[in-house]
Amino acid sequence: MISTDQHEIAAARDRPAAEPAVLVPSIAIAGLFGAAFLAFPGETGAWAQSLMAGIGANFSWLYLALGMGSLGFCLWLAFGPHGKIKLGGADEPVEFSTPHWVAMMFTAGIGAGTVAWGFGEPLYYLETPPLGIEPYSAAAYEWGHMYPMLHWGVVPWSFYALPAVPIAYNLYVERARFLRIGEASAGALPRFGRSAWKVVIDIFIVLGVVAGAATSLGMGVPLVSALLSELTGLQDSFPIRAAVLTVWVLLFGASTLRGLKRGIRVLADFNMALALLLLLVILAIGPTLFIVKMIVNSLGLMTDNFFRTQLWTDPIEQSGFTEAWTVFYWGWWIAFAAFMGLFIARISRGRTIRQLVLGTILWGSLGTLAYLSITGGFALYLELNDVLPLSEILRESGLYAVTATIAANMPFGGVSLAFFIVLCIVFYATTMDSAAFVAACVCSKNLRASHEPQLSMRIAWIAVLFLITVGVTLSDSLTAVQSITVIGSLPVIPILIVMSVSLVRRLKAHRTR
Repeated sequence: MISTDQHEIAAARDRPAAEPAVLVPSIAIAGLFGAAFLAFPGETGAWAQSLMAGIGANFSWLYLALGMGSLGFCLWLAFGPHGKIKLGGADEPVEFSTPHWVAMMFTAGIGAGTVAWGFGEPLYYLETPPLGIEPYSAAAYEWGHMYPMLHWGVVPWSFYALPAVPIAYNLYVERARFLRIGEASAGALPRFGRSAWKVVIDIFIVLGVVAGAATSLGMGVPLVSALLSELTGLQDSFPIRAAVLTVWVLLFGASTLRGLKRGIRVLADFNMALALLLLLVILAIGPTLFIVKMIVNSLGLMTDNFFRTQLWTDPIEQSGFTEAWTVFYWGWWIAFAAFMGLFIARISRGRTIRQLVLGTILWGSLGTLAYLSITGGFALYLELNDVLPLSEILRESGLYAVTATIAANMPFGGVSLAFFIVLCIVFYATTMDSAAFVAACVCSKNLRASHEPQLSMRIAWIAVLFLITVGVTLSDSLTAVQSITVIGSLPVIPILIVMSVSLVRRLKAHRTR
């Protein structure tokens, strides 16, 4: 007969707990990187930019090839022989309704980035357009509106769908006891040293999550600071940015501590409503016909030049456009890929592989394209018609000042600025609490799909993100912020490939059962 003590010991073994082999090295490496930025922000930022330049020069072809490969693999998963496999029991309902599912996926994944880049990205392409186009020409305006739609469209969202399927299959079909990337990759790893390889994979995944999250926060803090400065008249300074970050950490920390359903879902739903309201306001007050024409024109440009732009390595002129923009964006999405794969998998119980893949790519890209096409069209109209000297503001004061200037010059400028501040705060809070949640998941053992990671680990990752973001903010360089995510993304590329091979082997085995 089993005693009460034995039952308690067995229960303790089954409870979620930290996995020291993953947690300790991950926090140590991330902490050292954050400390380097704090102690030597300028030197560390310059080193990161140099490393990013080297990665872009030598591996741009790899990033572009992986983008097209990811999309092709995802389409095979959706429409191939395994698309109808249900991620859960035969009678198991979906855990989250489609509106909640889409809201969490969009706001956790990249929604915060759209706020930072929505107005400013097309303006960069006016001055340095792709494909040898003359700066500030009519073609530069058209391609400047199209390229953000490409950088936030179906190919990058396939980076998220690709790892989500093997993780969800591992969780809900094979009923794994570990919510970790290494476990989802096990089918393609050699038997000898498999445990060690899984630990290495999980460490790199956590570092990729931290790199992507640090990039997002590193852009978000100065953006909110610029909006506050425009609203209050106070000079944009490091103390204001530190205060913004502190409030942010408290907000997304509170949401993370409340968990997935009570915290992250509520913030996601609220922010989707805010973003939709913003787009409706811009369409109502802005040049609606101009924006609609630009959207239709850009869809035509993107469709007609899809493969050319997705695989343009610029081997002859070597203008640097691909490395500075497409490689950066692909690196940002790849760094977040495993994080979002795990997050999407965690909220996709009860859906089929086809529903997960097509829902992620189509709903995700629809959300980003709607936001960027409307905000980008509005910014280009203001520049084209000399309503606001946005290109001049971009050159002299940077990306964040563009958003603050546009918000200040919208009707009810003070209200518009306050609205943008709330939108940014909640968007970034949703992204960051999701990142802390996932990092804690990957550093856990005995974490079943229905469990949440330990409170102490979530707090630890909130602290790490705070430390790194303070250091990145001190560097005061957009390029340094961009470089972090590219550096963190490079080791994730082979992991995505291994995960895909592992999934194919498991799906083939599934068909023979």
